[in-house]
Amino acid sequence: MDKLYEQTLLYDFYGELLTDHQKQIYEEVVMNDYSLSEVAREYDISRQGVHDLIRRIDKSLEEYEEKLHLVRRFLEIKNKIEKIHSLTDSPEITRLTEEILEDL
Repeated sequence: MDKLYEQTLLYDFYGELLTDHQKQIYEEVVMNDYSLSEVAREYDISRQGVHDLIRRIDKSLEEYEEKLHLVRRFLEIKNKIEKIHSLTDSPEITRLTEEILEDL
């Protein structure tokens, strides 16, 4: 799985467990693609401090996933629904699987 995609999924599932400060900085660097230097200037901290914080947040998000497996379960369900969708020609099942996938 692509690193950015993985980070985004982990953040989507577990981001609310972070502090507001952690969320702000993580969103700036990972989601908005700001450089470490830009974020460091904005928050008046060192570039190394931003780098360390991002690494700690990534580790925390990965630990949440190791314990809770929400992302893994989500991806398994999504794959099963896509498989059902690919195996059927029924317009009704196609519509339902598309609705389910949109809601995920």
